[in-house]
Amino acid sequence: MSGAPCRLSYCADCNDYPIHPVTMSQAVRVEFINPFIVAVSKTLETMVGCKVTRGQPQVKAGKSALYPVSGIIGLSGNIVGTVVLTMSESLALKCASSMLMEEFTEFNHDVFDAVGELTNVIAGNAKAQLEEYKLSLSLPNVIYGKDAELRFPERCRPISIPFNTDHGPMAIEIGFTDPPLAR
Repeated sequence: MSGAPCRLSYCADCNDYPIHPVTMSQAVRVEFINPFIVAVSKTLETMVGCKVTRGQPQVKAGKSALYPVSGIIGLSGNIVGTVVLTMSESLALKCASSMLMEEFTEFNHDVFDAVGELTNVIAGNAKAQLEEYKLSLSLPNVIYGKDAELRFPERCRPISIPFNTDHGPMAIEIGFTDPPLAR
């Protein structure tokens, strides 16, 4: 096996997620993930004016949000999934300040609305690159609290893609069901 990152895979024989290492390329269909990576980078550079640096994608560990502020959006169509944009408080305040052209130093409804809109724009941009799956987006929800439990579709192992910015860390966490097999 190559030195590619490993993840846990669902095992139908034992109806669980035991440790059966597989390479990341076997675990995740790249065509689902890349549109979100591109959308995060372009959207933050355009709407917030901050440079983002992507870290190494990995299988999401645990069920809690990675950072205290998270925008969540559901996708449905030929695949079903959940996308979570999770970020530090400092980055959320910077995003709201840039998007609304007003300085925010504490959290209020405007900051949460800005995070929801940012999540919606990122998911919408990625959706445009995944037209063959006929996806629909839910309305975004925003949660505040690092210990909030996130839910992804059953039998999917979400992938977490970390990013660093000058204003704090963030990640996009993506979990999709497999598309139906072609007949």
